[in-house]
Order: sequence, then C-alpha cells, then structure tokens
Amino acid sequence: MRSIDSRAIRTYGIKGIVLMENAGRGVKAVMEEEYRDLLKGGRVTVVCGRGNNGGDGFVIARHLRNSGVRVSVLSLARIEDIKGDAGINARIWQRMEGETHFILSRADTSRYTSLLRHSAIVVDSLLGTGLSSEVHGLYGEVIDLINSTSRTVVSVDIPSGVDGSTGRILGRAIRADLTATMALPKIGLYLYPGREYAGRIRVVDIGMPRKLTGDEGIRWNLIDDACIRGIIRPRGYDTHKGSFGHLLVLAGSPGKTGAVCMTSMGAMRAGSGLVTVGLPRSINPIVETKTTEVMTFPLPETFEKTLGSVSLERIDELLEGKDAIVVGPGLGVSEEVREFLKGLLKRSTVPVVIDADGLNVVAGEVSLLKKVDSPLVLTPHPGEMARLLNTDTGKVQSERIPSASRLARITGGVVVLKGASTVVAMPDGRVFINPTGNPALATAGTGDVLCGMIGGFLAQGYSPEESAIMGVYIHGLAGDVLREEKGMVGVVATDLLDTIPVLISGFTG
Repeated sequence: MRSIDSRAIRTYGIKGIVLMENAGRGVKAVMEEEYRDLLKGGRVTVVCGRGNNGGDGFVIARHLRNSGVRVSVLSLARIEDIKGDAGINARIWQRMEGETHFILSRADTSRYTSLLRHSAIVVDSLLGTGLSSEVHGLYGEVIDLINSTSRTVVSVDIPSGVDGSTGRILGRAIRADLTATMALPKIGLYLYPGREYAGRIRVVDIGMPRKLTGDEGIRWNLIDDACIRGIIRPRGYDTHKGSFGHLLVLAGSPGKTGAVCMTSMGAMRAGSGLVTVGLPRSINPIVETKTTEVMTFPLPETFEKTLGSVSLERIDELLEGKDAIVVGPGLGVSEEVREFLKGLLKRSTVPVVIDADGLNVVAGEVSLLKKVDSPLVLTPHPGEMARLLNTDTGKVQSERIPSASRLARITGGVVVLKGASTVVAMPDGRVFINPTGNPALATAGTGDVLCGMIGGFLAQGYSPEESAIMGVYIHGLAGDVLREEKGMVGVVATDLLDTIPVLISGFTG
C-alpha cells in the first residue's frame, strides 16, 4: 500500500491531500450506511494520532459535523505539531471551531473517559498500517481507554496496534466493531489474531487508479464469491457420471475408517462422478457397510493391517482410469506407509492430494516431493506443517504466509495451510487467503471432508490451484451456514456434507 500510495502521487499526480480527503469522506459514508441510527442524535468522538491516520480522522470529523452529527476530536498532538497533509486538515478543523480536546500526557486520559463513554461511536484514527513496533506509553494508554469504554468503535484503515502485514498484535490493539480500510484489504485484517480485532471489514474507494490496485505484481489475494464464480463451470445436460471424473482415495487403517468415509463423501458432494477407495483388505467390510455410493478396492495389507509396500502389487491395476488421487487420511505412520506413498508417487501420472498421515510420513524427506511428476496439493494443519518444515507450531502460526510459501517453493506443489484464515500458497509465490469458516469447523474430520472436496474438484478437471481455492472457500462457507443453523458447538464433520452441493449450486445457478 505504501508503494501504491507513492505511485499514485508520483506517477499520476494525485496529491496526498486528495487521497486523505477521499479516505475521510469514504469512511463517513460507510459509517452512515452501518450506523445510521447511532448517528441520529448520538455523539461521535474521533481520536486522532499525529500522523496521516490522524489526518483521516480530522477529515471524518469535518464531514460528520457538516452533516449535522455532534462530533468531538481527541488529539494526541497539538495542532501546531501535526505536519504535512494531516496538519492541513487539523488546522481546517480548528478554523471550523470544531470541538477539540488534547491528550498530551497520561494524566489527560482519565479526564476524557466520560466523553468517550457517552459517545455513540468512537473513531480510532490513532495509528495506521505503517506501525511496526510495539505500542507503549501514551498511545497504549489511549488504546486501553478506548477498549474499556464498551462503545461502538470504527477503526480507520486498520485497528491501531495491529500489524498490517501479519495480523500480529503489537503489544496492544483496538478491538473494533468495524474497520474501514483504504483502497485494498490489508493482510493483517484477515490473519489471526488481527482478524479478531478488526470486526466487520469495509473497503473504501479513495480514487486510486485501477491500474495500480489491479497490478498483477500484487501476489496476495483474498478469496471471495466473485473469485469462485470466475472458476466454477456450469454443468451441461448431455453428461454422465464419467463426465465428472473418477477419484481414487487411498486411506484408512484399523480405527480410522471414518477418515475414509468422510474423504470419499466430501469428494462426491463436491461433484466427482465416481469415487473408488483403495484400502487395507481387513477394513473393507466396515467401509462397505458405512458407504453406499462409494466403490471399494481391498488391497494387500501389512501385518499391522495398514497399506505398505505389499499393497503396491495391485496399485497399477487400481490407478487405471483414475483422474486424481487423494492419499493419506487415516493411513497411519510407519515405514511401510512411507514406502507405499513413495511407490505410489513414482507411478502416478494424475494430480495427487497428500493429506494427514501422507504428509507425516514424508516429514524429513520433503524434498523428494519436488521430484514427483504429478501435480501436487498438500493440505497440512499447523502441526503437520511444523513437522514438514522442521520447526514448531508456534512459529508456523506466527508466520502462516511465509510457512505456506516456503513449503510450496520446496515441493513445487500447491500448499493449503489449514486453520483459521486458511492460506493457499502457489509455487510461483502467489498467496490466497480464505476469509470463510469459524470455530464450528474445529472438530475431528472436517479436514478429511476438505481434502476429499479438493480431490473431487481435481477429478472433474479443475487445476490444482482452482481446486484448492474452491475447496477451502466452499468448505469454510459450509461451516458458516452451519454456525447459523446449529451454533459453533457440537457441529460434526458429516454435517457439512449436505450443505456443500447447495452452496456449489449457488455459484453455478
């Protein structure tokens, strides 16, 4: 965003003060749309820092006052000490004789507690996206004060204290009900914990030339409905089950037949025409009892009743006619499973989704995936990602985008780092952040359904990139529907299955 701002000013001659004016006016318009009733007769207090974010706040205050709203400004700097475009707007507000109070020391914070608590809306214009160090001192005191008031809070561009690039909380941060962000969404608004502080997110058009905001050099993308509609294909009527692909699922071991069933049905609900499961011979009767539409293919098994090198005796027969493969759910972790996976990958000529135990058995040998001819989609949760990268889960969670991107570079595959705000990383450096989903999905088996969905899309002929993007978005959206229907506690993975085809139809209808 700093680069885009600079290019707008330098290349196109758009003055910074024009962008600031558009930003403030745009935030005011968003507030009117979101909080019309609160603005009728209620007071708005705009809390301004000394930088450009504070300058946006002075513009917001001016436009609100001109529309008849009672407005106060709390400034953390004397007007004469505010420089640049922010200073110009601060002095305009001063000349308008707008109500202004100053918080210049910690002693001043308690003086204005009552003003904040009697405001209908507090506007956070303290700190913008340029913040990179932890918030201390006076700014920290004011952030704590605003959070303590329990008022409706609107943050300008990003909640003060949230790192715009990572979502990390820099010591302390504003908990906003609404964030009005300028020109483009910021990464930190969609990665946790920043996402939890942002509230609802609205993007404000500040007049940036489309060529800048649509620059193909921007590697970070937010998945949304329009993205899915641009990928998904409507079905023709002159089709049959063979028209929509045949997925092979290689999964299961004693005690983990559920993973087989959820993966397989996830693929079928995503639209795969045919699904065959290759599984250890001894659990075949259980899976056949549990499933109706799915075909099974019992394979020779190891002494521990898992797939292993002995299972490869019939793998060529099983691979024939398949359009995509999912391998890993419930397989177990052993040297035999590792040998089975290696043998499979040497033989495969179709796209492969590697999930769960399929990932666990290659931890320490990740580079071998780079040598696989088949296109790959890897779907680790944070713990699995930590094992793959030989690091710890905390580091993965604090560096979700770099971690996913690193694994994509190492393996040449599409990487789906699961969890809150799932990250899809491409080998070419592009990253897609998924905004759908909620804690209702934090239950056993939802990952199996997801990898089945991705495999189902692959089998239908979608690319690995398209399959991963559609899979995570629609999977999360199904969780959002279930949250509305059932709440966030007690949802089980199989609840997702009936919702998935309805959502897919909504994108093709």
